Amino acid sequence: MFGFVGTICDFKVCENSFFNHGFSKFIDRNSRSKTMAVSNKSKRSNVMCSSSSSVSDSSAEPKADVQNFNEVTSKVEKLYDAYPFPPDPLIDEAPIGYNWRWHFPSAYAFCTGRIPSNETIESLRILDAGCGTGCGTEYLVHLNPTAHVTALDLSASAIEVAKERIERSCGKEALKRVQFEHRSLFDVDKLEGEFDLINCVGVIHHTPDPLRAFRALASKLKPGGIVHIFVYALYGRWEIMLMQNALRLLQNQQKKQGIEQDFTKGVELGRRVFSALPDGNRLKEREKSRWAQENQRDSTFADMYLHPQEVDYTVKTVFELIDKSGLEFVGFSNPRNFELDRLLASDKELLETAKSLPLRERLELVELLDPESVTHFEFFCTKTKVRVSDWNNEKVLRSAKVTISPCIHGWPGQVIFDRDYIPIQLSAPQKAFLDAVQLQDPETSTVGDSLDASKADCDSVRKLIEDSVILLEECESDQ
Repeated sequence: MFGFVGTICDFKVCENSFFNHGFSKFIDRNSRSKTMAVSNKSKRSNVMCSSSSSVSDSSAEPKADVQNFNEVTSKVEKLYDAYPFPPDPLIDEAPIGYNWRWHFPSAYAFCTGRIPSNETIESLRILDAGCGTGCGTEYLVHLNPTAHVTALDLSASAIEVAKERIERSCGKEALKRVQFEHRSLFDVDKLEGEFDLINCVGVIHHTPDPLRAFRALASKLKPGGIVHIFVYALYGRWEIMLMQNALRLLQNQQKKQGIEQDFTKGVELGRRVFSALPDGNRLKEREKSRWAQENQRDSTFADMYLHPQEVDYTVKTVFELIDKSGLEFVGFSNPRNFELDRLLASDKELLETAKSLPLRERLELVELLDPESVTHFEFFCTKTKVRVSDWNNEKVLRSAKVTISPCIHGWPGQVIFDRDYIPIQLSAPQKAFLDAVQLQDPETSTVGDSLDASKADCDSVRKLIEDSVILLEECESDQ
């Protein structure tokens, strides 16, 4: 399912502030990701073709044997041919909103603290691995006007929708920058060259061999490039897994009774089951409170409850997958969702104890204490550890080129929304600094120029960096 990868931390954490500021239309369109089929999915399995599974913390990464591999792949293809995904409507205008994860300079700055070089931007190559109907692809094309984008998917039907989507929302000229490939994720080795950015949202958890999929992506990543991955979380999708297994039992029994089965009949059966369950039932209540709005569409319902192959993850098993793939973890792209303060702030001593845990255990603790808010994992990785810019060095900071992030909203107001649509009250020095930046020549001006013009202080600027309100490019002598 498309998830809520394109919006804000995790939807549950941010939904109130998001709706209070009138962004419900944006959420409806911009916050689905393919389990993606802008691609996402994998759930639990040994790998039976109609299987939902989790990766247990003590087990090796599940993978399909040779006999089942092609069968699983074929069933996944049939699902997305029957229900091209995501089902978002086509529009005759630029895609709504500004998802920073698909804007390469912003994503690169998240990973390294700085924007990439002009040379990298001008020759930018992006792979959308599991593009589905192109909901993510159109953002990658629109937000990166110099990029050549390769969009790959298993479903020919979904690719046809993606082509039309991009032509209508981005234009015929933009469509020329997109190369569509009807092939499996496991065939990326047949693609030419390597990529600066690989986007793989909602796909890996639906493959019969997730580790092989991870390694396939790693093999196509340029040194210094970044990959953004989205997979399902086990604990936050527990009720989904239970319903998937329940429907599987009922479908198997109906088949024994001579009732033909397909995805359409599965959707009908699933809706009947939810309708029959008593009020207060845990599965029914979770569906109503969390998923019902998007599951009004049969394609989304089928993607969630009838997917023939899905593996769900925990923090531990996500890191096992990353470690075995040879990639380096950079960070979750919804970091606010993993802040311990929102859970333990009322007990400072306990909070300090929790914060003293190693990183992976801190992340695991959030998942265990608040499973409902962790329905997926979205994160960036690199091939090797990246150098992170040090803006604590005043000389390096002053010499950097500066630009206001295109991912913020509400500027030039005193209250703006950051890249995750969280409101920020600018201080007087911060507002003065941003005003100065706007008046400077973006090709030549530096942080120091705007500091001198605004009389702001370096700490105010560092806070703007921390909040991703501004993006910096290192001076060549400081690299």
